[in-house]
Amino acid sequence: MSSHKSTSRKIRLLKKQKQSSPVPAWIILKTKRAVRTNPKRRAWRRTDVEVG
Repeated sequence: MSSHKSTSRKIRLLKKQKQSSPVPAWIILKTKRAVRTNPKRRAWRRTDVEVG
């Protein structure tokens, strides 16, 4: 990927980065461990993002 990215591409990459975060600890406590993992979790090396 090029080092010079357009602003729209950066915004799309940032959204994907935020989606890839783990479930917060307070949500795990609030749901009594019913929700433990994030189904949208993505590894940066294994899967492609496809943001254009």
